[in-house]
Amino acid sequence: VREVAADVLCIVEADDRNALKRFNAEVLPRVGGIPYDHVMLIDGNDDRGIDVGILTRNGFPIKSMISHVHDRDTTGTIFSRDCAEYLIPLPAGEHLLLLVNHFKSKGFGSQASSNKKRERQATRVRDVYQQRLDEGHPLIAVLGDLNDVPDSAPLKPLVGNGSDLIDVMAHPQFTGDDRPGTHGNGTKSAKIDYILMSPALSERVTAAGIER
Repeated sequence: VREVAADVLCIVEADDRNALKRFNAEVLPRVGGIPYDHVMLIDGNDDRGIDVGILTRNGFPIKSMISHVHDRDTTGTIFSRDCAEYLIPLPAGEHLLLLVNHFKSKGFGSQASSNKKRERQATRVRDVYQQRLDEGHPLIAVLGDLNDVPDSAPLKPLVGNGSDLIDVMAHPQFTGDDRPGTHGNGTKSAKIDYILMSPALSERVTAAGIER
């Protein structure tokens, strides 16, 4: 966190808001990091307390939040944790909309059921993304741990040929290290973390990379 020094930092697998506040106020300064001004986390559907949250600097307040913990389809509750929406005003008067996710893992259940759950989650996130575009929010990022590789069937609603979302790792301004993955030792099978950008947001990218 100290090395990346982001103005807006999305978090995956935080216990709760109090734990995130303590991490921000007590742990970051001990390693030379600067605490964030805004700390938010909405409790999700996982009773283990592995939720998604956000930290932002002064000048990037959280204008609004929308939780999708109650979203359902014909099968039942969609999100294992949440698809938390955070609307962040930008200094130039625009807004950045973040859809922070942590999809179903490949453990705890059969592969078929896990795949189906991630597919339902990806489909719902795509629908939310498209709805927000239609409502007039051009700068959108879908990001987090999607727990699957880019060419998997469950993620096709977000990264397939029918999606206009752009993976930051495929962006011309991305600087890689010849490791395609984001987790563990960076192998192809460990590409599970994403920043997927709307076309308008993709045009703003000046640099990107992975802090390992």
